[in-house]
Amino acid sequence: MTDKTSGPLAGVRVLDMTNVLAGPYACYQLALMGAEVIKVEVPNGGDLARRLGSDSELNSELMGVSFLAQNAQKRSITLDLKSDGGKEVMRRLVAEADVLCENFRPGVLARLGFGWEELRAINPRLVYCAISGFGQTGPLRSKPAYDQIIQGGSGMMSVTGTPETSPLRTGYPIADTLGGLAAAFAITSALHGRERTGEGSSIDVSMLETAVTAMGWVVSNHLVAGQVPRALGNDNGTAAPSGTFQTASGALNIAANKQEQFEALTRVIGRPELAADARFRDREDRKRFRAELTDEIEAALGAEDTAYWEERLSAAGVPAAAVLTVPEMLESPQIIDRELVHDLPFPGREGETLRVLGNGIRLDDRPSAPTVPPPGLGQHTDEILRELGYDAAQIRAFHEERAV
Repeated sequence: MTDKTSGPLAGVRVLDMTNVLAGPYACYQLALMGAEVIKVEVPNGGDLARRLGSDSELNSELMGVSFLAQNAQKRSITLDLKSDGGKEVMRRLVAEADVLCENFRPGVLARLGFGWEELRAINPRLVYCAISGFGQTGPLRSKPAYDQIIQGGSGMMSVTGTPETSPLRTGYPIADTLGGLAAAFAITSALHGRERTGEGSSIDVSMLETAVTAMGWVVSNHLVAGQVPRALGNDNGTAAPSGTFQTASGALNIAANKQEQFEALTRVIGRPELAADARFRDREDRKRFRAELTDEIEAALGAEDTAYWEERLSAAGVPAAAVLTVPEMLESPQIIDRELVHDLPFPGREGETLRVLGNGIRLDDRPSAPTVPPPGLGQHTDEILRELGYDAAQIRAFHEERAV
């Protein structure tokens, strides 16, 4: 699905000038949909993610786990945009590209001579996407930001955890991931619009605003109902019983959000009288007496293990599932059947296998799977220069200038 000639974005060339996670994640989604992605990196280091991850040896090889996770199906060229030669190559790359995605601080690319007006002059059909923490305008536009800064500033951390532990960071960089998804969506939308207008466009993705909009109901409860959102731990603020419950062997998520699901739950656990209890008769009652209801349910769940209750509740139409660790999740039959994890040759390590994720989207009943491992820093520089029409002497001159 993801070679140069297949996938819905086949024939689209993307210049990925991004670092770390939000931008690389966005461009990885485009690559999985068939786009040709050229990763434009600075010499002598490249993407910071090449030095990030839990394996220090890989970090030293500029193949950090954080880089490997988001950069399969891409080629890498190194360019020094402060050099004359680097600028010349960049102009030729832009002229032949459909998309340019970057996540520098606002204004950095313009100072290098490649602001939106300059890019549009080179290629009027270019879709330009800038991802930043706070957006390209506003009083915080130049403030540095990583995922945790956005989590805190968006209000996410204030509603995560329990009243005792909040504010709490989520266990993975959700603001970066959301920003990347928003960028990928905006880019594909702009490409579709270009088919109608014939013109490119400039996209400004704010990670902060994307994170705020992703909180949806939490923010709307304040905007519409005047409720100040608070941390509820593992409970669902819109319904009860809906949250995490303890069984004889561990944690079980139950989401009995509808009246009929609550009544089915009481029957399955052998406590049908709870449905008639005045404290738990309707949705609002159950929310007011959430703690008491949880105690009653957990007293019944303690008689059997998590697998027992998951099977019986699911069969009765009550959404229920065990809380899994990451290794348990990867070994689950559902994830295996859906082919979410893909094996690639490990770059630089002959005979070893690199395991990476796709994106959970199947097209025509096929997974969105990478087929090419992440690139070494500048691995495809000469190859791409030749494709751009430079001859051997010109390529040698670029290297001597240290433009590439």
